[in-house]
Amino acid sequence: MSTTTFAAVSAVKRRSPGGFDADISPQWTIGGKPNGGYLLALIARAAVAEREHHDVLAASAHYLRSPEPGPAEVEIETLRTGRNASQVRGRLTQDGKVAVEALFTVGTLAEGEPYWQAGLPDPRFDVESPVRVPGHTPSGLPVAIMDEIEIHLDAPSARVFTEGPSGVGELVGRLALPGGEPFDPVSLLFAIDAFPPATFDIAASGWVPTLELTAYVRARPAPGPLRVLHRAHLITDGRADESCHIWDSTGKLVAQGTQLAGIRV
Repeated sequence: MSTTTFAAVSAVKRRSPGGFDADISPQWTIGGKPNGGYLLALIARAAVAEREHHDVLAASAHYLRSPEPGPAEVEIETLRTGRNASQVRGRLTQDGKVAVEALFTVGTLAEGEPYWQAGLPDPRFDVESPVRVPGHTPSGLPVAIMDEIEIHLDAPSARVFTEGPSGVGELVGRLALPGGEPFDPVSLLFAIDAFPPATFDIAASGWVPTLELTAYVRARPAPGPLRVLHRAHLITDGRADESCHIWDSTGKLVAQGTQLAGIRV
């Protein structure tokens, strides 16, 4: 089990105006490769550091190459500063090579009830007889990150690890950070990419690397585990797209996202 917090492993240290040092944890990896949502959250820590607008509202990242665990650098550029929102570019580099390029809209999350939400998936699902996700993929690839976080799938979703894919392309479950650490707007960027690929419920595969990830943070989450609905939509030409909706412990939608990933089936 983890002996640290997500805030600690995603922390950055300012070394110059717009420049930050980071340390990519080897524990937040899949097959030795850092999780894409974790890398996006790490860049976001720098994007909102000492900024009047301190909440991430939207983020979009392109993954050029996978960095290795260890020291890395984050460069931040303010593109626009507005009254209610600002736009920021972030770049994670290692050994002089760009690994992740990201754009953020940052602002201040407001409280209150949604004006309309009928277009959302039904959040009234329960995780019955939850099963913790093991530290390996169905094909046997080691997933060190599962020793840090807790993902419990409902019984139908968990069968992908014991009986194989159902063909539905959907995973439902709960997500918690180490030690029950509360989620914040930055760690929600990780949550969007925390679940096993929903494509596991369609066909067995190894690592499913993220090519592009877009995330919207809709509200500040209440304390407690998150409820997650992760769906695959189309697999073609060696690529798959997935969507993710996340509700907090009160049933409020707090984040949603989509991603394009590479896949071999």
